Amino acid sequence: MQTACAESVRNVAIVSSAGAGKTSLSEALLYMGGALPILGSVMQGTTVSDFEPEELRHRTSTSTSLLQFSWNHTQLTLIDTPGALALLGEPMAALHAVDAVVLVMTAQIGVRTELARLWTKIKALELPCMLFVNGLDKDGVAYEDVLELCRKQLDCTPIPMTMPVRSGGTLDGVIDVRLKQFVRSGPSSVKADFLPISAQLEESLSQARTKLLEVVAESGEALLETYLAEGDLSDDALLEGLRRSIVTRQLLPVYAGSATQNVGVWSLLDAMVRLFPSPSERGATHPWNGIQPETTDRCERKGMVEEPFSAYVFKTIIDPFVGRLSYCRVVSGSVHADSTVLNASKHIREKLGHFYRVLGKRHVAIDSVKGGDIVAIAKLKDTHTGETLSHEGNPICYPGLGLPKPILSHAIEAKSKADIDKVSLGLHKLIEEDPTLEFSRNDETKEMVFSGMGQFHIDLALEKLHRKFGVDVILHTPKIPYRETIKTQSQAQGKYKKQTGGHGQYGDCWLEVAPLPRGQGYAFENRVVGGAIPRNFIPAVEKGVHEAMHEGPLGGCPVVDVHVAVYDGTYHVVDSSEISFKIAGSMAFRKAMESAHPVLLEPVMTIEIDTPTETVGAVIGDLNARRGRILSVNAHDQVEQITALVPLAEILRYATALNAMTAGRGSYAMEFAQYDEVPRDLVDKILEKRKADRQAVASHAEH
Repeated sequence: MQTACAESVRNVAIVSSAGAGKTSLSEALLYMGGALPILGSVMQGTTVSDFEPEELRHRTSTSTSLLQFSWNHTQLTLIDTPGALALLGEPMAALHAVDAVVLVMTAQIGVRTELARLWTKIKALELPCMLFVNGLDKDGVAYEDVLELCRKQLDCTPIPMTMPVRSGGTLDGVIDVRLKQFVRSGPSSVKADFLPISAQLEESLSQARTKLLEVVAESGEALLETYLAEGDLSDDALLEGLRRSIVTRQLLPVYAGSATQNVGVWSLLDAMVRLFPSPSERGATHPWNGIQPETTDRCERKGMVEEPFSAYVFKTIIDPFVGRLSYCRVVSGSVHADSTVLNASKHIREKLGHFYRVLGKRHVAIDSVKGGDIVAIAKLKDTHTGETLSHEGNPICYPGLGLPKPILSHAIEAKSKADIDKVSLGLHKLIEEDPTLEFSRNDETKEMVFSGMGQFHIDLALEKLHRKFGVDVILHTPKIPYRETIKTQSQAQGKYKKQTGGHGQYGDCWLEVAPLPRGQGYAFENRVVGGAIPRNFIPAVEKGVHEAMHEGPLGGCPVVDVHVAVYDGTYHVVDSSEISFKIAGSMAFRKAMESAHPVLLEPVMTIEIDTPTETVGAVIGDLNARRGRILSVNAHDQVEQITALVPLAEILRYATALNAMTAGRGSYAMEFAQYDEVPRDLVDKILEKRKADRQAVASHAEH
């Protein structure tokens, strides 16, 4: 049954929601392909792709794994990815490195938010796709229910390529519609048995095959003529039509089975080799588009070995003992280990380390790579995730990964002050591994802020921080970066006079402050005439204003959106100096602010929420309770998308609330929109809390 294929490489990502069985399916594919002696178990922690301590502890994938093996004279690279919504960046990045996708679904889990978002990404990248319906060994699970879910929620045309066969409640095997055979296998046998179809199953096969032939025949004029004339297609013609239909995404082939029982896996593996495109076939129809980094002219690679070398880093792993390991998709050309190439993203030269083929945590060194290969490269010095390596004489730079932005932030502090530098170093290393994490220091609140895609994402990162770098942190709710501004115009004098034994200090200026439109920031104007203040002292006045703007009169927050004009003053020929006018400017600004009706401003975020239709009302009601303003509600890819403006203070922990309202099916993204005035009834509470926080910090510093 196994014959050599013309093209000998297949690169496939395995994606789905958490718990659908990606890792179990990957394990079964490796077992059926002869790469493993026995079938591992996720629950027992014995699978090849889940080997990190965090994965063994949580019994779920938390990081992308490469699984490379040979079967049917074909080199396969499977990328097993996490399924949790909080880890969505991992499969999103993997999709940029492959030529095809296997989507795993179960009737129990259905189409969750993460699966819907991955499907949207798969469509955007125009990746050929197959669906494996897992868990059909369980009672009460209907294959047809999953097919109906696909039609309704993924808006696609699922075509059964295999059909489950049950006997006495047991999943015995599958009918392979293309091969017209009953395929039987199990968890203790690496071989599949091919048996003729029994009489009672003939009708089911006939109906499924007729539907398959009709869809495939419509993919080409010659095929349609043959089918209409003969009522059937030869095996070769059917195979050709299937390949074309899958590559052009005219149909979604569906395979039934159970990964843990190794049922239906052979048919999927055979289809991956026979029906998915090779890298060169994919590149011919969907070239890799990029730019020439020096001229920014558009250019492309078709994935041919004859083209100049180029590669794309889609995943980075950093180990304190091994160092950096970069997972690369070699797009075009060829290159030997230890060669020097160009990092086209940064315009710097990079020395390549050793190349490795990877099977979980096992690495096998190889001397060279070529277009279509996916490999690990050791110890790249300056190249990170999302960057392009290319031939120095013919460079190309591919677009970035476009990963989702963090939505949950915590203020963090090291448990031990001696570990502050180690915490910072460790977090920056983790961000190299996972660009959907962010770490920064807020100069205004004096806090270190760590952000991720959800609480599970952040917790995993901190587990790795402890394991890899030996440090722990304490999490706090981050402080809100409030601002202050004014509502009316005001004038004030700032006069600084100090007499000492020698030269004294004298500076005197009058300032006018006025509100600017929201978001305008700050403007300074010199209206002094007649030399009331010498021109060389005006910059000192402005510097004093700048320093005074760091702490407003209400709660010590930075002042924004003010126009400041110096219009009068006096000076002393001997005692005036830059420092005296700087102090005078600061004094005048503070006085003018106090009488210009200062108000407190808060950051407001634009939030886009994807939610099932049945929970739209609950989500909108909750947003209104959070002082949100609904901007729009639109149908978007089988869900409702709500766009709103909401104060940041109200959605610091929104992920938990949204999960509760939508049963885990909702998702959101947000970004800063503007600063708006805080309602009067909340100002006193905010100012009291800020005062208490400052007193606590001062008390802590004293002790």
